[in-house]
Amino acid sequence: MSHVVPAPDALVGRRFDVAVAKMLGVSRAHATELIETRQASILGRPTHKASTLCAGDTVEFDLVRQHPVPEPIAEDMAVVYEDDDIVVVDKPVGVAAHASVGWTGPTVLGSLLDRGVHITSYGAPGRQGIVSRLDVGTSGLMLVCKSERAYTEMRRQFAQHEVVKIYHALVQGNLHEDRATIDAPIGRAKVSDFRFTITPDGKPAVTHWDVLERFGEATLVSVNLETGRTHQIRVHFSSIGHPLVGDGMYGANPVLTAQCGLTRQWLHAMRLEFRHPGTHVWTTVSSSYPADLAAALTVMRQHADRRVGD
Repeated sequence: MSHVVPAPDALVGRRFDVAVAKMLGVSRAHATELIETRQASILGRPTHKASTLCAGDTVEFDLVRQHPVPEPIAEDMAVVYEDDDIVVVDKPVGVAAHASVGWTGPTVLGSLLDRGVHITSYGAPGRQGIVSRLDVGTSGLMLVCKSERAYTEMRRQFAQHEVVKIYHALVQGNLHEDRATIDAPIGRAKVSDFRFTITPDGKPAVTHWDVLERFGEATLVSVNLETGRTHQIRVHFSSIGHPLVGDGMYGANPVLTAQCGLTRQWLHAMRLEFRHPGTHVWTTVSSSYPADLAAALTVMRQHADRRVGD
């Protein structure tokens, strides 16, 4: 499958591996593999991953056709709202937003398409209709666009921070304040392709939180995301010394994680509020805790009750 593409203006001046990753919607590691196997190159000059993409360059892709194994389907993924423009699902843990290199589990997009749900063709290949994502290990509400007008409008609303995104999170320790804001830029950590961190070179990130319930060794909070950076809630709370319970990647206590019976971070997308792209009516969609998170809260309440009794 060979085709040529003029260098996109937005990627001129970038490293070639970065440009290929963004053009194909793949990881930087996979882009490097494509460059090293000459499946991606710049016409007319020697190419390596650190080459700079210049104005006027033409990129040639000669991709080896793959025969992918059909992905599993998330049969238990509930649809909580649907009309001709959008569909909102209650994503279970262990389901990715869309297919990506190295992921062999179910996806939101693939599961919707398997059910016969029409999804707009707008969006990057393999990510059509998706205007915001949830981590594989985060459950809760996720909106996908079915129509072109919905994709255009909802992408604008998310980009302009007009959508209200409310999460509930269980964080370690006893937060000193009842409400506060974390305003700290987030970027990719140099030590890992998968971790993110607070860095002056990162993108602006703002997290507002309010305490819902205190357990002494942990605190349940409602989180309102002003921005939507990757791992934002996880990174921000870890940065103030209160990582999410169950989040081993960002410093969670494994003993407390085991006591709660968790195999992932305690984080759930509880509510979405947005202006409907077709009717322009302010719309609210809500979720409830899945079984594993509800069970962890029960454990926390029992621990708190025992401490009071003592």
